[in-house]
Amino acid sequence: MTTAKDLFIIAMDPVPEHTVGQGDLSLALAGAELLDLIGAGAVTVEGDLIVPGGASAPDDRLLGEAAAQITRQPPHERIEDWLWRRGRDLAATYQDALEKDGELTQRRSGLLPFGPRRVELVDTPGRRRAIGRREEGEPVLAALASAVGLDGERSGDDEPGLDDETVTTVVATVNEAVMELEAVRQRRTIENTAFANVWRGP
Repeated sequence: MTTAKDLFIIAMDPVPEHTVGQGDLSLALAGAELLDLIGAGAVTVEGDLIVPGGASAPDDRLLGEAAAQITRQPPHERIEDWLWRRGRDLAATYQDALEKDGELTQRRSGLLPFGPRRVELVDTPGRRRAIGRREEGEPVLAALASAVGLDGERSGDDEPGLDDETVTTVVATVNEAVMELEAVRQRRTIENTAFANVWRGP
């Protein structure tokens, strides 16, 4: 299992303290992938640029796809740009992958045989490992979870327990991207409300 898969699993916990939007989660998953690639030596970070490293990507299909999308030639991509590009619909990609791996299953809710389906976690070693990392307060996973509000309010840029400058930079960029997405949502809500009021009239 990877940090990104662990993050998706704890976001699917049966009684989450905060419902995570697909867009927020997708950005955080892209950040988690980047941190796993950094940890494996597949990429490094210079300032806010992602630079290919010497090692190959970990033996994980989705991480392999992420590594294949890294810009190999200068000018290298900024972390923020990577999050938005790689993060597009990434939560749905992870849901599909975890369903195929048997980590998630779809069950019908309610008593009717044709009721709506909902996705549920399966009790697997992968799930227990992810929940264990969360309960132990593993700093990287905790910081990413906090960025999308899984532990209450969204965090700021200063993440306790992160003693690596590169990790701190990536997590801070995830925070900024999530806040930017929230600002876009709020702006659209205001615009839609104003538009509705125009049609409704005085």
